[in-house]
Amino acid sequence: MEVEGSALIGSDVAIEELSKSFGDFRALNNISLAIAKGEFFSLLGPSGCGKTTLLRIIAGFESPDRGTVTFDGNGVLSLPPNRRPANTVFQNYALFPHLSVFENVAFPLRLRSKDRARIDSRVKEYLRLVQLEAHAHKKPNQLSGGQKQRVAIARALINEPRVLLLDEPLSALDAKLRQHMLIELDQIHDKIGVTFIYVTHDQQEALSVSDHIAVMDQGDVLQVGTPHEIYESPATDFVARFIGETNLYGGTVLKVEQLPGEETEYMAELEIPELGRVKVTTVDEIKPGQELSFTVRPEKVVIGTDKPSSKREDINLFQGIVDEPIYSGFQTKFYVKVKGVLIRVIKQHANYSDEGPDIVWKDSVYLSWSANDGYIVGVRDR
Repeated sequence: MEVEGSALIGSDVAIEELSKSFGDFRALNNISLAIAKGEFFSLLGPSGCGKTTLLRIIAGFESPDRGTVTFDGNGVLSLPPNRRPANTVFQNYALFPHLSVFENVAFPLRLRSKDRARIDSRVKEYLRLVQLEAHAHKKPNQLSGGQKQRVAIARALINEPRVLLLDEPLSALDAKLRQHMLIELDQIHDKIGVTFIYVTHDQQEALSVSDHIAVMDQGDVLQVGTPHEIYESPATDFVARFIGETNLYGGTVLKVEQLPGEETEYMAELEIPELGRVKVTTVDEIKPGQELSFTVRPEKVVIGTDKPSSKREDINLFQGIVDEPIYSGFQTKFYVKVKGVLIRVIKQHANYSDEGPDIVWKDSVYLSWSANDGYIVGVRDR
């Protein structure tokens, strides 16, 4: 740890059967989560999904209708915010405009009547942590948005909380600065080791820095997992659509065969009404006649003007017409009309080309992907 003299450690946070309503509006529906000590844990979802309400309950600014919140096994719901071992970084920074950077960071220690030498030492340590030593005597209106956010983080950390709560802390920043600050935030987390609970509606932010993510919608937690699990194995149609781009279709199981040498893996053939027959491997126990959703990510789909020569039985192959190519420098996104649907394809540009795109608007193309690259999202009995 690089903050001298600190003994910052995180807390395990357990949320069990938590519910909260505002009048007739149900903000949280029986939420249960386990957040490990020192973890960077993100609450991800659209506006109004309940993530900020959950954060405010953890912080002590709201009370639940039912349920429990514990830090290291100790209930905290009876404690006011200032007695919980947690501090919050707000979206709007909440800095004191009349105080210098130094005094903003020192404010929590002055409230606790720390001696002047101790305050001076600690503030310098935390300004060094967020790389603002040279700006100690400036006022907030002399700082950039990113610098203001770092002041807010230093002020929240100087009380040595076990849990740092971050409520969409980067949403007021422009895209490039947001990405830079996200890296800095992750580095600060790695240095100090406290538990971070991070609220965001930005999927890329959550995927970039989180150890685990809880995807929320309409007061429910739909899935908890690592970024890889959330992206590659979405639990519901909503998660598949919300996390990254995807091609998502409803279909019916035609047949299922156990893969040779595999006890728990199957090859399924699906009928997608707008597309036709699609093969997908799965570990779910499904049976003919069941309805489900199928997804394949755009970057998993191979596009080319020549028909693939592979005779592999696990390859899905379709022919279509390029309806819209969108060039972005490092990649091109294609919308390809295949039968009754548009399939999104992302092609990375790994090699230099001085002749322009090799696939353009209205080209006839072949799309292919392995059965292993698709995923069954949800299964429904008829």
